Formats: sequence, C-alpha cells, structure tokens
Amino acid sequence: MTGDPPTRHIVVMGVSGAGKTTVAQGVAALTGLVFAEADEFHSESNVARMSAGVPLDDDARWPWLRALAGWMAERHRAGVSTVLACSALKRSYRDVLRQGPPSVDFVHLDGPTETIRQRMSLRAGHYMPASLLDSQTATLEPLWRDERGVVLDLQLSTGELIEAAVRRLGLPVRDLAAGVPATAEPPA
Repeated sequence: MTGDPPTRHIVVMGVSGAGKTTVAQGVAALTGLVFAEADEFHSESNVARMSAGVPLDDDARWPWLRALAGWMAERHRAGVSTVLACSALKRSYRDVLRQGPPSVDFVHLDGPTETIRQRMSLRAGHYMPASLLDSQTATLEPLWRDERGVVLDLQLSTGELIEAAVRRLGLPVRDLAAGVPATAEPPA
C-alpha cells in the first residue's frame, strides 16, 4: 500500500468487563484517534445469542471480525487513525483484524477474573451477561511474541491505563487547547 497516508490503528482487547471501551474512548480523547465499539458491529443474531447467555462460535465471529478489519482499512485509506474496543480473544481473530490496515497494535487489558466478574456485576444495560465470562476467559489467547502490542494490568486506574497505552505505543497526544495533535513525550 505504498503512497497511503501514515495512520495508526489500535485495538484495546480483553474479555468482557476488562474496561476496553472506557480505555479506548480515553485513548481517542487524548490522541484524536477515531473510536469505534466493536460490539456495535455485531449482527442482531449475535447480540440475541449473547443476550441469551450463548457464547458465539467462530462461524458467528468471522463476518463480524471482517467488518471490523474493513472499517479500519477504510479509515486507513482516508488517512484516519483509529482505536477500537474489541475482545480479540484469539490469535486467529487478531490475524483477521490485521488483514485490514497495514499495521495494528494491541493493548491487552489483563487481570484477575474475579476483579472482572465484580465489575460486570455492577454494570447495567450491557447485553453480555457475567455468565459468559468463564467461556471468554477459557477462549482468551494472550498476545504472542510476534504480535505488536502491550499488556496492561486492568487493576490500574482508568487514567493510568490510558496514559500507559498512549505512552507505551508512542501515540501523539492532542493539544486539547488548540485541538491539534502535539508530540507525545518519549516512552519512559
């Protein structure tokens, strides 16, 4: 894709309840990257299955993952950088996401299952029931050595997670007063 504008594409990943959406929205606010919630790309039948407590199988996930990769690829062609909140539980799922733009970095929010279960019990209005946490935890494949990304402890505060993601990925931070990106401080 020579000649394409330089862009960055970040996927904040982990099991349901890890804080993906909150962290991805924070990264978007701090950097100006365009945010998307992967859950909004699910078909009605996928949402109905998960709402009923039935885990999705791979056949139900492939079209969803291809749509997400396509969304990032379209933004890349337009010169727009993105941050996506997406479970991306398996290496094969992340491989599909990498088929979109030329490069994708992952931020894996990882931590104790009981912390996540407690968070899920406190949230209202989400179609993913806490009962599916065990199937997601069993499915989760941590980032492989050859995958670009960072692993962050989800027990950190939201602010610490956002700052760590931005710093460790070397993302430019917006000058909020001017509304334009500023140069990020070099990673510590």
